[in-house]
Amino acid sequence: MKKFVFAALIFCISPLVASAGNVKITKDIMSVTVQTKNGPVEIKRDQNNNATINPAFAKTSRKCPPFCVQPMTVAPGIETVGELEVVKYLQNGGLVIDARTVEWHVKGTIPSSVNIPYTQIANRLDELGCKKGAKWDCSNAKTVLLFCNGLWCGQSPTAIRAMLREGYPASKMLYYRNGMQGWQSLGLTVVEGELG
Repeated sequence: MKKFVFAALIFCISPLVASAGNVKITKDIMSVTVQTKNGPVEIKRDQNNNATINPAFAKTSRKCPPFCVQPMTVAPGIETVGELEVVKYLQNGGLVIDARTVEWHVKGTIPSSVNIPYTQIANRLDELGCKKGAKWDCSNAKTVLLFCNGLWCGQSPTAIRAMLREGYPASKMLYYRNGMQGWQSLGLTVVEGELG
């Protein structure tokens, strides 16, 4: 009887195990293709059912500060988004800012993202549609999505606060709080970041 129950249990559970080549983003989306400076890149989940997260994102305990848990709402008026919203935003050609330091960016980033480190962003708003005068005029600011390393990373929240301080409209910014840790934990495509 025990063998029968065990066999029945295995039979019931086995359909829940993903087969290689069938790890989708959602039940209806296998992959999406986005345009990058180097041509199209297909974003999909890792098809290796034995894949594990990059060890750089596996640490659970980092000294705070600087690695403090970030709030869900980084600032009033800033929408926080998840992976599906990021994928859709990328699919629609949205501008994604990797606000991490160059060293992190070149190790791996979200396809089509542009690196503007959090320490430089307040001086580079012209790249995002603002004009420099006595102060920044951001009346023609682009909508941007910012991310960094994840829930414990303060780089993109710091960038967002700097942009707000300089006059960038909150309604033109999105915050991907899960960042690279969330992206990689789902096995989504990562590309090598570019310098400059």
